[in-house]
Amino acid sequence: MMDHEQASALLPGYLDGELSLSESLALDQHMAQCDACRLELARQRAASAQLRQADLRVAAPAELVKRITAALPGRKPLWRRLLGAGSAAGSSGQTSARAPLGLALASLAALAVSLGLFLRLPSDEQRLAQELVNNNIRSLQVDHLFDVASTDQHTVKPWFGGKLDFAPPVVDLAAQGYPLKGGRVDYLAGQRVAVLVYRDKLHPISLFVWPGAGEPAAPRFEERLGYHIAHWRAAGMNYWAITDAGASDLSGFVSEMQKTGN
Repeated sequence: MMDHEQASALLPGYLDGELSLSESLALDQHMAQCDACRLELARQRAASAQLRQADLRVAAPAELVKRITAALPGRKPLWRRLLGAGSAAGSSGQTSARAPLGLALASLAALAVSLGLFLRLPSDEQRLAQELVNNNIRSLQVDHLFDVASTDQHTVKPWFGGKLDFAPPVVDLAAQGYPLKGGRVDYLAGQRVAVLVYRDKLHPISLFVWPGAGEPAAPRFEERLGYHIAHWRAAGMNYWAITDAGASDLSGFVSEMQKTGN
């Protein structure tokens, strides 16, 4: 069993989707019983989201900009310095010009690499998608698709009472070809969420549901590690569905869910 110190050290990697499957599973098990780690993960996730907000930038007062600019030593733009280095090569020889030109090009290359690495950082949505896939794989590996097994929505919906601080909508889609099989409580995006498990022929479809602020959002689809994923927002809830069925099968399920208003 992972101890608190080990769990705390792994939280940043968990947030960025950098942990192995076994590490994520061990950390999930620890957080299921550790309020402190769950709160710390939520705090780190909130801080990460705030740092991505553009309104954190504050414009410097015009007078301050003027004073700083005046205090800086005169310096030509980079392109003029590069041209100047090239001209110097004609008068003092190519060898002496190669050093400043090479340093400038090396600096530009380093800047390009750094910018590329920054742009490749996973977004909050990408990290959430990877966390969703990891949770789904774990549930299949340990044969833990649901805590309550029932095809009756009137059995599954009350089961969540007292286990969550919200009431997830439980819809019966058996007539549409997606019978309900059960549900469970899982941990995603730093909070407890409801998971409703449906069946499409031989393929399970896990629907993760939790409250979400903001306007309704149309479904977005992607494929990750062989799983098809869809997510959308409706009626004050976030919906993330994942399955190993085909893309068209998932699209049909999402369409039927939306017809119910969810």
